[in-house]
Amino acid sequence: QVQLVESGGDLVQAGGSLRLSCVATGSTLSFDRMSWYRQAPGNQRELVADTWGTSSPGIPDSVKGRFTVSRDNDKNTMYLHMNNLKPEDTGRYYCSAVLRLGIGDIRNYWGQGTQVTVSS
Repeated sequence: QVQLVESGGDLVQAGGSLRLSCVATGSTLSFDRMSWYRQAPGNQRELVADTWGTSSPGIPDSVKGRFTVSRDNDKNTMYLHMNNLKPEDTGRYYCSAVLRLGIGDIRNYWGQGTQVTVSS
């Protein structure tokens, strides 16, 4: 059974840095898509990093220049490197992964999230 586990969230002051990790277990196949989302209380879940295989990652303007994403496909692990953190970056960060087993068999998984709190 596939499981995604996020880690690395913490309380950090504005201007600080964090690295989040998402480790996927339960599959020997590489995930086609792995993404980071975040959600603050009262807000919708927001995409903050998107990866598709070896394609260049997608980073939204809200975090572009401060966040970078990388993947270690051999370990089915995805990282989110966050620099110059701002209070508005506060939220729970979730890992999402898509595994395509075949035509018509696409499966989406979510982790439980890790909390990032940025103080001013």
